[in-house]
Amino acid sequence: MLSLVTKKKPEKKKKVYQCNNFIIAVPFTFLSQHHSPIRFSFPFSSRLLLLCRVVQHCLSSSSLSIFVMGKLVKSFCFLVFFGVLVEGLNIWPMPNSVNHGHQIMYLSNDFALKSDGSKYNDASGILKDAFSRLLDIIEVDHVIDSNFSHFDPMAILHGIHVIVWSQNDELQYGVDESYKLSIPSHGTQVYAHIEAQTVYGVLHGLQTFSQLCRFNLTNRAIEVHQVPWYIIDQPRFFYRGLLIDTSRHYLPLPIIKNVIDSMTYAKLNVLHWHIVDTQSFPLEIPSFPKLWNGAYSISERYTMADAAEIVSYAQRRGISVLAEIDVPGHALSWGTGYPSLWPSKDCQQPLDVSKEFTFKVIDGILSDFSKTFKYRFVHLGGDEVNTSCWTETPHIRKWLRQHGLDTSGAYQYFVLRAQKIALSHGYEIINWEETFNDFGSKLSRKTVVHNWLGGGVAEKVVAAGLRCIVSNQDKWYLDHLDAPWEGFYMNEPLTNITNHQQQKLVLGGEVCMWGEHIDASDIEQTIWPRAAAAAERLWSAYDNLAKDPSQVFGRLAHFRCLLNQRGVAAAPLVGPGRVAPEEPGSCYKQ
Repeated sequence: MLSLVTKKKPEKKKKVYQCNNFIIAVPFTFLSQHHSPIRFSFPFSSRLLLLCRVVQHCLSSSSLSIFVMGKLVKSFCFLVFFGVLVEGLNIWPMPNSVNHGHQIMYLSNDFALKSDGSKYNDASGILKDAFSRLLDIIEVDHVIDSNFSHFDPMAILHGIHVIVWSQNDELQYGVDESYKLSIPSHGTQVYAHIEAQTVYGVLHGLQTFSQLCRFNLTNRAIEVHQVPWYIIDQPRFFYRGLLIDTSRHYLPLPIIKNVIDSMTYAKLNVLHWHIVDTQSFPLEIPSFPKLWNGAYSISERYTMADAAEIVSYAQRRGISVLAEIDVPGHALSWGTGYPSLWPSKDCQQPLDVSKEFTFKVIDGILSDFSKTFKYRFVHLGGDEVNTSCWTETPHIRKWLRQHGLDTSGAYQYFVLRAQKIALSHGYEIINWEETFNDFGSKLSRKTVVHNWLGGGVAEKVVAAGLRCIVSNQDKWYLDHLDAPWEGFYMNEPLTNITNHQQQKLVLGGEVCMWGEHIDASDIEQTIWPRAAAAAERLWSAYDNLAKDPSQVFGRLAHFRCLLNQRGVAAAPLVGPGRVAPEEPGSCYKQ
């Protein structure tokens, strides 16, 4: 047990914590200035967290002393620090509410899924498949050959009992993702329990359960430590996104699926697919079949059936796919198949604002999208539009005069007309922030403004009554390799937004994996673990977030190692993005 004693020192007043055969002497200033950013009601966890915080402090302060059997041993600090983080509470992202004990349960060789009393019949197999994936990731390809006759039968966990209250498994923005997870500490025929309103809450509960499991290399069993567990959890934001870019570099379908799988581990729930751009147009559009002539090659393409497979694969894992076509800029590749979309052969973007054919093509694309991409929103881009081609092309210059428009007016006309087309196909619209900065009052009220240029935009957007997604490039652009994980963690979407109703207009945030220097060879280590830092910001309750990122280093390092164990090439935390390990050493310290 942890007990409090007093130790007098001439240099500084200290509190001394004694735990079995070692004593930690702590300056009063440390205790008065530091408090846990996470609230737990179970006494053992609070003592464990205090020990973690105390030993963290010793790494940066010579005023903390550790005595083992009456002898000063400062070098022991690293061992205790490491042991606390690995053996302590290692869930990422941090749930809303956690109670736990300090006993161990062992997963039965016949670990099973049970759904007695659930209203969800799992006709689509989402739950069954999720349970199968759970077994795969907790076994991590180890051979489970433990002799269970040596274990206390009361300490065997026989499976998971799932209760889902809704029969509906439609995945859409705002779906209930909350869950409750409990694991008893003993009994006959003990099962873990997950209760959720929807099957998608259960998926998150299974992910949390997976992080409580570990394979014991000595007894060859999968163990759950710190039982009993009782966790109540739900996301802070409904939109927790990751952008991938398949125009700058083609990403094969297995790579996209691997990214989707890795997103589930961190509870991200929107894959923003930036499909086409200036460089290439890799997607089949049945209404205008020559558009994908703009692909890099005949093999670097996606059929619409491929797109449907990605949508289905993601949906079965609780992830929505947001499709983007970026108009009117970033569209040079469109004209490879249909040159009349270019202002001229010598001036090829933005798209020709003066031709009805341009908007007919956009209508065809969105009509085809509506059959495959079922998410509530479609992204229409609208950023970085250089309108010089419009003034340099005679027929467009004539059109501008006839309509009494300058290039700014033409830009507004294009964006608003594209919005009307999207609305006609049942979509709500997301546009990059330039559209708001230039003519925010004219945008459809069904517009979500996607902030990327910097801070301060979200508060202006919500003050104008529009919704917002935060992706400010200085903090949440993954291709910025100089952007450290600490910045990803501390980037707060609600900065300077204090009005409760305006806070509700911030849908969430998104980390962006732009593809200029990313392909199948390095995408995973560029995304992870920095995206996980943002994922906790978007999932966990604000009061549970660390106020100093150094407080979560050990837990995030543990999650990064967990990703590695599951086959995800997550880079070390120490150093900039996509960095290689500095030297030999434990995964948990890099």
